[in-house]
Amino acid sequence: MLAFALPYTLHVLASLIWVGGMFFAWLVLRPATVAALEGPARLKLWVEVFQRFFTWVWLAVGVLAITGIGMLHVRFSGFETAPRYVQVMIGGGIVMFALFMRVQSLLLPELRTAVQAEDWPVGAAVLARIRRMVGANLLLGIAVVVVASSRWLV
Repeated sequence: MLAFALPYTLHVLASLIWVGGMFFAWLVLRPATVAALEGPARLKLWVEVFQRFFTWVWLAVGVLAITGIGMLHVRFSGFETAPRYVQVMIGGGIVMFALFMRVQSLLLPELRTAVQAEDWPVGAAVLARIRRMVGANLLLGIAVVVVASSRWLV
């Protein structure tokens, strides 16, 4: 069981970084930026925040995938024999990754382009779409954490 402790710990830490970062951004940083910054400065800040946070998300995604697959095979001998809560966690993680990829590869470049062009209305509209996707991903991430920590629910 000691061999399982390190991957499990890394898995939990990676999920904490990703979901906790979204929680902080959505419920703390976003309201603070609205209260303290004008539109252009707020949009510039978010471009910088996303760039830095997404580096950590990529690291978290890599750690989650490696440790998750490793634990899946060591503990349950594969996906088919894994309990339902593990299958739900994997499905939730895949959807979370897909939402993240949409923001990273489609919406963030749009936001960056709008900010560079100083097209503040377009930038604000893109940021609103990002905010909704991050909110959805946060809710999904919380649900995955609940499933992971409450195995008897699934």
